[in-house]
Amino acid sequence: MRSSAPLFLGLDLSTQQLKAILINTELTVVHETAVQFDKDLPQYDTTNGAILGPGDGEATSPVAMWLDAMDILLQRMKAAGVDFGVVLAISGAAQQHGSVYWSTHAKQALASLAPDKSLKEQLFPQAFTVHNSPIWQDSSTAEDCKRLEHIVGGPQALANLTGSRAYERFTGNQIAKIRRLHPETYAATARVSLISSFVPSLFIGEIAPIEASDASGMNLMDVITCKWNDTLLTACGGPELREKLGPEPVPGGTILGKIHPSWVQRWGFNPDCIIAPFTGDNPATVVALSAPGDAILSLGTSTTFLLSIPPSDQQPKRFTTSHLLSHPTSLKGQIAMLCYKNGALAREKIRDKFANGDWTVFNGLIQGSPAGNNGYMGLYFPLPEIIPPNIVGEYFFQYFNGVPVAITAQDVPASMHPRAILESQLLSIRSRIAAILPENSVPLQRLVVTGGSSANQTIRQLAADIFNMKVYVSTTKEAGGMGGALLAKYAWWREVNGGSGTFEEMTGDGLFGMQCVASPRAGVSAVYDGLVGVYVACEAQVVRKD
Repeated sequence: MRSSAPLFLGLDLSTQQLKAILINTELTVVHETAVQFDKDLPQYDTTNGAILGPGDGEATSPVAMWLDAMDILLQRMKAAGVDFGVVLAISGAAQQHGSVYWSTHAKQALASLAPDKSLKEQLFPQAFTVHNSPIWQDSSTAEDCKRLEHIVGGPQALANLTGSRAYERFTGNQIAKIRRLHPETYAATARVSLISSFVPSLFIGEIAPIEASDASGMNLMDVITCKWNDTLLTACGGPELREKLGPEPVPGGTILGKIHPSWVQRWGFNPDCIIAPFTGDNPATVVALSAPGDAILSLGTSTTFLLSIPPSDQQPKRFTTSHLLSHPTSLKGQIAMLCYKNGALAREKIRDKFANGDWTVFNGLIQGSPAGNNGYMGLYFPLPEIIPPNIVGEYFFQYFNGVPVAITAQDVPASMHPRAILESQLLSIRSRIAAILPENSVPLQRLVVTGGSSANQTIRQLAADIFNMKVYVSTTKEAGGMGGALLAKYAWWREVNGGSGTFEEMTGDGLFGMQCVASPRAGVSAVYDGLVGVYVACEAQVVRKD
C-alpha cells in the first residue's frame, strides 16, 4: 500500500505475536501485519510465545526473539508497500508485567545502532543481563510477594498504595526474586524496563522511561501520584532500584523523542517521526474501545471488566480483589479492573452438560426462561476463583421474596443452568460497580464487549439487560495495536496543538469503529436491579461456607 496521507503506527508486542496497525487521520485502519512467534520464529522453542520452567511457576520469553520479530515485521510491512516516510508517530502496547534487564553496554549499543545490521546482531546478548524475560504468566515469586506485603502492613495497605495487592507476576516481585537468587546479575543490571518501555527504546536509541499506566502493574508506583515509592523500591530492589528504573513514570501521549537515524536510513522513516510511550495491553484496550462513561467486558477464557474512572476530587477506592491502574491519557484518572478466572471455560462446561455441547441449544434454553430464572440462582467455580477469592465448586439457591435459600444441584431443573451461570457471572460484576465508582459519579453510558463470547447475541442481550446499558462491539479485533496507534496520533495531535488538548477532544465521542448490538429492555433491567442484592446474599453464604 502506497499513501501520501499521514499515518500513525501502533505496535502490540503481546505474548504470542508482534502486531502492527496503521491508521490514518480519520482513525481508520489501513494496514495490519503480524509476526507469530511460534510459527515465524520456531528456533526459540516457545509455546504460545512463552517458555515454561525450569523452576516451578517460571514463565519467560526470549528477548532475542522480540528483536528478530521487529526486523521481520518491518520487512513484511515494506514488502506490502508501506511507505514509512508518511508515518508521523509511533506508539503501542505490550503484554503487562513483563520486564527487560539492560546491561551497562546497552546505552552505547542503542545510541550507535547502524542501518546495515539487524537489531539482534547489535544488541544481543551484550545489551542484556537477563536473556529470557519474566512475563505475566510467571508465578514463581510467592515468597517475595509475602515479604513485600509484610513490609508495608498487609495486602490492603499495599493495594491502597499501588492499586493492587502483591501479585506474583508484578514486576517489583520479579525484581526482588532476581536480586535474591542472582545478586551478580542484578548488580550488573544498569536499567530495568517493562516490555512496553523496551520497544520504544529501540526506536529512540536510548532507554525510554516507563509509562505510568503500565507502571501500575509493578507494585512499585503510588497509583495516585504516579511517582515511584521509595519504601517499595527499597523493599524490592534496594536503594539502587530508583536509578535502575530511571525517571519517574511518564503519561501516554507525550513525546519521548524523534526516531533514531538508523531507522530513517534502513527503512525510510521520516526523521521527524515522533516516538511516544507504549502502555500495557489492558490500558491500550481501554484507549481503543472506550470513552469516559464506558465500560469494557472481556468475555474470554477468563472474564475481565475494565472501567475508566474520570478525574475526581475524591480518592478512588482500592480493593485486594481488583486492580486500580493509572489512566494512560490522564494522570488524574484511573482504570478499575475486575478479573475472574472462571469465564468461558465455566460457560462451556454448562453448555456441554446441559445443552448437548451446542450453543444454539444453550441459547434456546436461555430464551425459553424468564429474567430471574424462575427463582433459581447458581454460582459456578470449576477453578479456584479470584473474586470471591479461592472459592471453588458449585452452589445453588432458590429465592423467595428476595431471600435466597440454599438447595442442591438436584433441586435445579436442568433447563435453568444456562441462564443461571450467565446471570450469576454478570451479576457478580454488576454488584461491584457501585463500590468501584466514586460517589455521585455520572452513570455508565455504554458497555463494549470483547472476547469469544461477545459474538453470541443471546449473551449480548443478557449483558445489556443486566447492566442496563447499550452493548457495543468493535470492528477491530486488535485492540492493543489500535490503542497504540491512537496514542501515537494523540502525541502528534498534541504537538500540533501546542502541547494541549485531551484525548477525548481528539477522538470525539469515541464511537469510531463501534457497532451497537443490543439495547436494554426497561422491564427486564428492572428485574435485575432487584436481583443484585439477591446475588450478594448468595455469594455471602458461599464465602461463609468456605
